[in-house]
Amino acid sequence: MTFTRIAMPTLLLGLAGTLGTVAVQAQPAWPTKPIRFVVPFSAGGANDLMARAAAEGAGKALGQPVVVDNKPGAGAMLGTDVVAKSAPDGYTFLVSAAGVVSNSMIRKQVPYKDSDLVPVAMIGLAPSVVVAPANAPYKDLKEFVAASKQGKGLHFATAGTGSTPHFVEGLLEKNHGAKLDVVPYKSGSESITAVLGSQVDATSEASIVVLPYIKSGKLKALATTWTQRISAYPQLSTAVEQGFDDIRIAHWAGVHAPAGTPPAILDKMAAAVDKAMKDPATIERLKAVGIEPVGGTRASFTKFVDEERTRLGAVVKATGMRED
Repeated sequence: MTFTRIAMPTLLLGLAGTLGTVAVQAQPAWPTKPIRFVVPFSAGGANDLMARAAAEGAGKALGQPVVVDNKPGAGAMLGTDVVAKSAPDGYTFLVSAAGVVSNSMIRKQVPYKDSDLVPVAMIGLAPSVVVAPANAPYKDLKEFVAASKQGKGLHFATAGTGSTPHFVEGLLEKNHGAKLDVVPYKSGSESITAVLGSQVDATSEASIVVLPYIKSGKLKALATTWTQRISAYPQLSTAVEQGFDDIRIAHWAGVHAPAGTPPAILDKMAAAVDKAMKDPATIERLKAVGIEPVGGTRASFTKFVDEERTRLGAVVKATGMRED
């Protein structure tokens, strides 16, 4: 009897442990169904192109299709909000851009909190290029800034408040004394049209957008605003090389997930995106159009996002950048 009283709890405990182990083993391994990449921009742009390259490669690595879902609108907040409010189950991700960092700094109302999203992986970036009309009298960014200090200054087009060109303009004006009058447009394509028609003196836009115009002689490239020269156009010097050490900005794309997504899933997705960005065929295809694949770990992307938040926050504060 004594043996029975001692053994029965032990037996039940062992049985419970066995059942728990079976239950854990019975849980399906992620992913078991298609995954959605929500792109908060229209199809055809730099962010969309990088999203599709990452989706294709990550899908192969994970063994499930990764479907791109374009949801543009409200300065990228519409698509971002969809992901922020999605279940953290590893089946909905955001293809993020700078707005995921800067929107809360400059927008009056943001429907989600920054903490609702967590960084997963860097995809790549399209270096920003400062461009002017083909017949502009200045040959580089240094001459452009000098020219802006003469008379009433020069007109600089942006794709709206908080856009990448707006940050480029802010840095040039506040840190380098450029005299620039901001002309906001609804999109980067409208800004480029304005420069092509000499309605404004310059703008800054993604390499994938402007390189065809530069190579055909329709626009003059003054500088790339990233830290390295563009693989598809290495003859163009960087702003840093021209003496603008603080002008380091690009149209980047990454992957964010709803907060609460299991770390194991985040790590697996990060590894899949990194593998996609290291595929030779993908590298060749993206670099040919002016996009630099990056990839990396979840930790490296988190560090990048944190640094961007600090850096862009300083520009917002210095320029008083706010939603119109």
